[in-house]
Amino acid sequence: MPSPSASLATLRPDLAASFMEYDLEANARNFIGHRVLRVMSVALQASPFGKIPIEQLLGNPETRRAPGSNYNRGKWTFTTDSYSTDENGWEEPIDDRQAQIYRHYFDAEMVATKRAFGFVLNNAEKRIADLIFNATTWTGASLTTAITNEWDDLANAVPVTDVEAAVRKVWDNCGLWPNALIINRHVFRNLRNCAQIIDRSKAQGFMDVRAGNITEAQLSAVFDLPHIIVAGGAKNTAKEGQAAVIGKVWSDEYAMVARVCETDDIQEPGIGRIFHYTEDGSEVDGRVESYRDETVRGDIVRVRHDVDEKVLYTECGHLLSNVTT
Repeated sequence: MPSPSASLATLRPDLAASFMEYDLEANARNFIGHRVLRVMSVALQASPFGKIPIEQLLGNPETRRAPGSNYNRGKWTFTTDSYSTDENGWEEPIDDRQAQIYRHYFDAEMVATKRAFGFVLNNAEKRIADLIFNATTWTGASLTTAITNEWDDLANAVPVTDVEAAVRKVWDNCGLWPNALIINRHVFRNLRNCAQIIDRSKAQGFMDVRAGNITEAQLSAVFDLPHIIVAGGAKNTAKEGQAAVIGKVWSDEYAMVARVCETDDIQEPGIGRIFHYTEDGSEVDGRVESYRDETVRGDIVRVRHDVDEKVLYTECGHLLSNVTT
């Protein structure tokens, strides 16, 4: 028999709000996916859309008009791309008997919501990290560079030089200046101790160059990039039932210099976007629902969202590899 959960599920904004206030997931505060790929809400689950090629945005036609003649007119084309969102979700059962036995020790609903949120958000972050730190998508000298002196070689690394070279590669490819450096927190902590970063900070008048004082804002000034996007999310790479093996969601082998979208205008060129299908009740960070399942004599908490993470312009990014030894 089909499960009635789809029609009988109850929206639970109280659990969603409590989850955010409860401060259950320090890991989630280090997720950067929505800063790298700006969310665009869409009314169709799948659809083609027009993508303006970079060369169409950077045309340089003749604008001079002779007296009595017509003005020159624009004629531009676009390529067709498409998105198709997938629903991602996770359910956690709350057994009535166990909830009663352990009610003095923890709130079973909140624990279930925490777990469901964590699985959904962590998987979304991993999908985005796999898209961006991708040496198969960014190949060739114009799109990727292997760093000679890794950024954990604190005395010899030249991250300012490496990033500046990448910035110019992005401009050469698309005629737009990048606005972001995307790294994980291990790389960020290495950068704060690099001699070249310290020297550049001193030259800019920032005299207290102890590592703890070199913030993302200071690195923004050093690299002349508005956004220093630092990922700190962790994942357990061990199989279920085995001891935890903690890994990084965003690898410390890579850094990405990119132009990220800053508006909801689909015509704004950027490295990519998240298409979020809203017509089925999805919320981009996860919609929380619950329903009753008498077959297990318990309540079920569900978190779900319906998204497609998509790279749109590879020309808007330059991938740096060999960042860490």
